Amino acid sequence: MVCKILYALLGVSAFAGFSRGGEIKIGVAGPHTGANAAFGAQLWKGAEAAAVDINAAGGINGDQIVLVKADDACEPKQAVTVANKLVHNDKVAAVIGHFCSSSTIPATEVYDEGNILNVTPASTNPVVTERKLATTIRTCGRDDQQGNVAAEFIFQKLKAKKVVILNDKDTYGLGLANAMKARLNKLGTKEVLFEGLTRGEKDFNALVTKIKGAGAEVVYFGGLHSEAGPLLRQMRDQGVKAAFISGDGIVSQDFAGAAGGPNYVKGVYMTFGADARELASGKAVVDAFRKKGYEPEGYTLYSYATLQSIAAAMKALKTKDGKKLSQWLKANTVETVMGPKSWDAKGDLKESDYVMYQWDDKGKYAMLK
Repeated sequence: MVCKILYALLGVSAFAGFSRGGEIKIGVAGPHTGANAAFGAQLWKGAEAAAVDINAAGGINGDQIVLVKADDACEPKQAVTVANKLVHNDKVAAVIGHFCSSSTIPATEVYDEGNILNVTPASTNPVVTERKLATTIRTCGRDDQQGNVAAEFIFQKLKAKKVVILNDKDTYGLGLANAMKARLNKLGTKEVLFEGLTRGEKDFNALVTKIKGAGAEVVYFGGLHSEAGPLLRQMRDQGVKAAFISGDGIVSQDFAGAAGGPNYVKGVYMTFGADARELASGKAVVDAFRKKGYEPEGYTLYSYATLQSIAAAMKALKTKDGKKLSQWLKANTVETVMGPKSWDAKGDLKESDYVMYQWDDKGKYAMLK
């Protein structure tokens, strides 16, 4: 079975709070339906593969992991409903998710009240961990980190003077745009236009007219692929040749489809963590995914590593107590498919690895060397 060596730390022994040979329910919360379902699929595929591998290696001290899919559709109110169901009805021991920061922020209040460990693989807004909730940590970076990387790229590499900054008015998109703007302004470049659009909107022609009028050399967008794609296509169709840059909200092959084809995304830049698919620590897992015909892009391996981290804490402490599990993770390093991960007192990763990527005319993205 794939990755048994990686799970040697998850050996077998009985302990209080678990019944040997029983089940441990772990929620996987995210947008499993709707415009951003591609990201929910990444979270589910990663967690599912990790659960299979951990269970095959003996589970968590003899107990088998059972995943519970929870669909929040990236809607905050639905996320709260989902969180309450996971805690009170499904009786989960921990939660992987959510994806959208606007969902994670209210949902984590529910998990914290229920003393349930919540580890998000994908929510990057600083507020997620700045509240210092005792049971919340993440296995991804923060927007004030990836925003800095984008700003420095625009200033130092592209040397752009006329920068348009757009956002989708959502917690993630606006937060990322503001973070990039703050760093860009500090470097000495003031944007020529800062404006929001509405998530779910598809007609951006009036906005594109403003972009043209501003003489944009770079258009930076804080938001998800569902809006980034149509926006980009309408820019190109109207002759706007400005460089297009976004963040991890477009890290899905669905971005090319949303833009109308791979020819539209050619040359697009984005920030995302260093490609975990190229790490030796995850080779066996990546090979197993590809053998089954699935490319573990985006947050797939983040979700896999998240379940590894949860399992390691439960194995070590012999408890399902969310506060204690979170404290253990903040004090220890866990070996994952993405290499060793360790956290600070807030629940943020101690090391951020954001880099720039660029899309090609085949609808694929790769790190810039």
